[in-house]
Amino acid sequence: MTQRMSVFITGAAKGIGAEMARLFSSKGWIVGITDINQNDLAALRSELGQQHFYRQLDVTVSEQVESALAEFAAMSGGAIDVVVNNAGIAFIDDFEKLSLQKHLAVTEVNVKGVQIGSYHALPYLKKSKRAALVNMCSLSSEYGVPSEASYSASKFWVKGFTEALNIEWERHGIYVCGVMPNFVATPMMDAAHGPIVDSVGIRLTPADVAKTVWRAVQRQGKVHWEVDTWRPILMRSISKLLPATLRRTMIKRVSGY
Repeated sequence: MTQRMSVFITGAAKGIGAEMARLFSSKGWIVGITDINQNDLAALRSELGQQHFYRQLDVTVSEQVESALAEFAAMSGGAIDVVVNNAGIAFIDDFEKLSLQKHLAVTEVNVKGVQIGSYHALPYLKKSKRAALVNMCSLSSEYGVPSEASYSASKFWVKGFTEALNIEWERHGIYVCGVMPNFVATPMMDAAHGPIVDSVGIRLTPADVAKTVWRAVQRQGKVHWEVDTWRPILMRSISKLLPATLRRTMIKRVSGY
């Protein structure tokens, strides 16, 4: 009997992660669905069924991530075909108006979580014949975004980390890429509104991002996969051609500063 393909997703109980879980499940994959919220996990389990792997997981705790990956690999035949570092948090406001605790939490989840997940995933990805590591990045990694200083910086880190591993892990036969969406209509964004969100708008759905992750895994081509509507794509393409001072002015105005 042919072994089912497997995907392990962090932050998978709601929003983008849940849409990825639904999509991969619909394609016949066995899905490792992990999240820190036990109630959301239970709700998704009731929807997708018992054939998948569910685990409450704090991505900032190395031992939890290591254990969950090992359990899932045992369930999926020893190898894991795709790991998606999706878990992330964001807060939008003036830097000094957010507590230091919130800034550090963003760094812990968005940076440390990706680092830990990637490290512990490697042995299982190396056992797959067509492995992929997908890191959830953001278009805020293109230029430091006011009101999102810590979040934007965390995604700069993810972008650089992804570029480095894309080269390093090629020798292991592992494809590494980052998916870079604009603002997405998720529960996280419900509590993260500000002038820049109102200016740019929220025009993407979790399904838009999930479909891009699926394409990235199937095609295994470019390093960065942008997810956006045509107008912002055009505006960013033009802004990249502008002198640095004008580009800074554009970011300043869009973000309400």
